[in-house]
Amino acid sequence: MKFFLVLSLSISSLFLSSHSYAEIVDRILAVVNTEIVTESDLKNFAKKVSQGSMIDDLLLFGQKQDTLKNNRTAQLNYLIDERILDSEIKRLNLSVTIERVEQEIRDIAKRNGVSRADLMGALKSQGMTASEYQDFIKTRIERQSLIEQEISSKIRVSDEDVMAQYIRSNPKNEAGIYEYTLAHILFNPRKGGALAAKERAESVLKKLRAGESFETLAEQNSEDPQFTNGGVLGTFKAGEFKQEMESAIRNLDAGEISNVVQTGAGFHIIKVLNKRIVTDPRFEKEKEKIRAVLFENAFQKHFKNWLETKREESFVRINQ
Repeated sequence: MKFFLVLSLSISSLFLSSHSYAEIVDRILAVVNTEIVTESDLKNFAKKVSQGSMIDDLLLFGQKQDTLKNNRTAQLNYLIDERILDSEIKRLNLSVTIERVEQEIRDIAKRNGVSRADLMGALKSQGMTASEYQDFIKTRIERQSLIEQEISSKIRVSDEDVMAQYIRSNPKNEAGIYEYTLAHILFNPRKGGALAAKERAESVLKKLRAGESFETLAEQNSEDPQFTNGGVLGTFKAGEFKQEMESAIRNLDAGEISNVVQTGAGFHIIKVLNKRIVTDPRFEKEKEKIRAVLFENAFQKHFKNWLETKREESFVRINQ
């Protein structure tokens, strides 16, 4: 009887000690589909965050890594989101081989002008092992493939979207401006003075209004020392030529003729040979930057919505 009692106590003690030891070793904090998040997972992640180690900023949604510090709930949600991404990668068979990972590491080293050994040495000095870096790169490649397939490839930022954003940000500017191809007849005040030059210009203008050919009258009367056939000046965008001339032809259509215009060079009669709307060079300079910002904003919104949907579709149980 005494032997049985001792044996019973021993078995009970063994069971109790084993149960207590299991709780101390690890505890499941969350179940995500077929994946789990344990207490040790959370502690390791919290250590990475506190040390400023590399984590995937994709799941930060534009926030800084510091927002995770000392925030157990945010850290747990981050790990749950990671498990959801990993589940999708498995479902879509997007896993990559170690050869692909090694190629990416070599490419990273090359882009930074160092050897693979130098790169690994630098990482080791920061407390990261080669296998940890391989895991990080593997995860990044797989997630990039997932994001490209599920989100990025479905985002479109049109030229109209970019132009509208430019106008909203620069209300005093326009994305489109007029481009003019012009010809002129110049009357030089050095020949007989300004009054005589103006009179000659007015006389030729009357002939033009009566229907005579601009090209013919330009050939016969222009006093431009750099005269070209037909009096062609060239093609200019708004803001690229003399203000007096631009003001005179702003409201003219192609084929129409201005009144006599005075500039520092003399008196002109200007003909608009062609007029069309083109992109403002200032807009062209900013266009791709604006497109990148719009794409990033759209990506963050689509990715967050996609992840929320996947979370709703997944089996997620959080153990309090």
